[in-house]
Amino acid sequence: MKKTIASLVTGAALFLAAASFVPAYAGEFILLQSTTSTQNSGLYDHLLPIFEEKTGIEVRVVAVGTGQAIKNAGNCDGDLLLVHAKSAEDVFVAEGSGKQRRDMMYNDFVLVGPSSDPAAIKGLADINAALKQIAAAKAPFASRGDDSGTHKKEISLWKKAGVETVAHSGKWYRETGSGMGATLNAAVGMEAYVLTDRATWISFGNRAGHEILVEGDPDLFNQYGVVTIDPDHCPNIKSAAADRFVDWLLGPEGQAAIADYRLDGQQLFFPNAENGDS
Repeated sequence: MKKTIASLVTGAALFLAAASFVPAYAGEFILLQSTTSTQNSGLYDHLLPIFEEKTGIEVRVVAVGTGQAIKNAGNCDGDLLLVHAKSAEDVFVAEGSGKQRRDMMYNDFVLVGPSSDPAAIKGLADINAALKQIAAAKAPFASRGDDSGTHKKEISLWKKAGVETVAHSGKWYRETGSGMGATLNAAVGMEAYVLTDRATWISFGNRAGHEILVEGDPDLFNQYGVVTIDPDHCPNIKSAAADRFVDWLLGPEGQAAIADYRLDGQQLFFPNAENGDS
């Protein structure tokens, strides 16, 4: 009898011990409205299993252009926002849809083009000079034209270079209205220049004769931000689980996991949460 009682007590203790290791959010999921580059680069395939194992929270990603992701989040079709257009993110918060925006990581944009390089821009250190030469040569340029973070950056660079692309739309300046992968494919097919984030280019498999021609200009810096959605604006969002993901992404473990992600030996993203907005 004593052995039976002892066995029951031991079994109960083991059950309670095992239960204590069940993540607090086991079975819960959040919907992340995200830019496409983080998805296409494979970063989420690296990060999300680590986070889910630790917390029990599944992160379901909706990967679209930044403009569409912000619009979706504003319509309460998501629990968290992760994009790369800081000015638009700041507006999202200022207008009351977002609660807080913080820096998470960065990489850079690169200008890619055919090896024939009809505008003779290879090796230029100044992106504005390169764009001016492309416009002067009327060399084909493929634009996403989709209000994504990359498209927003591209338009700002053309503006700084003093080139009015609207006047050339459908001529040498060709808008695809598509994501980065489809636009890269179109650029390769048209032997056109194209602006892309480095992570997407590294993971892109259909390069043909295209290569990076301009890189390293400070104007090509590409900051990614994570934005919590204001529960006063969207009462049904899963704020606690979303906040848990943010804390992990910006904490030591998440930042280390971002830094550890590599493709073909190259680091794709560089964590910088310590410089995040408060």
